[in-house]
Amino acid sequence: MTGLISVAGAAVVDSLDNPKRLLVARRSAPPQFAGMWEFPGGKLEAGESFEEALHRELLEELGITVRLGSEVEPDTGSAWPLNERAAMRVWFAELLDGEPRPLQDHNELCWVPLGNPEEAFALPWIPADLPIVRALLERVASGLLG
Repeated sequence: MTGLISVAGAAVVDSLDNPKRLLVARRSAPPQFAGMWEFPGGKLEAGESFEEALHRELLEELGITVRLGSEVEPDTGSAWPLNERAAMRVWFAELLDGEPRPLQDHNELCWVPLGNPEEAFALPWIPADLPIVRALLERVASGLLG
């Protein structure tokens, strides 16, 4: 991922052991993504690990602390391409503390049931997140959250 902007994302679920719901966030900006849904998270700061970035971003953006589970890895490469300049790694995360609120970069949060993929895909996702949603649903269905 040399030269690419590194982004950490979280698939926040109600339980790592038996996930039934996924917390997703609706973007308020930039204009091309406003109103679209995504996994919360953000860019790594200098010297920060992906895991450290996730904990910081989730506290800043949603006011929550989480326990990280396994990574939702892509079929190829080490990260999910977002665009020509950025790639994202995503981890399952279980809500530990705090009431999720859209504090930064988002104007709404929603718990999406994981039992019916059609409900998850009914949301207008940021296009780069759709392959991650598919992979996440497959992992949940097969019980591979680690």
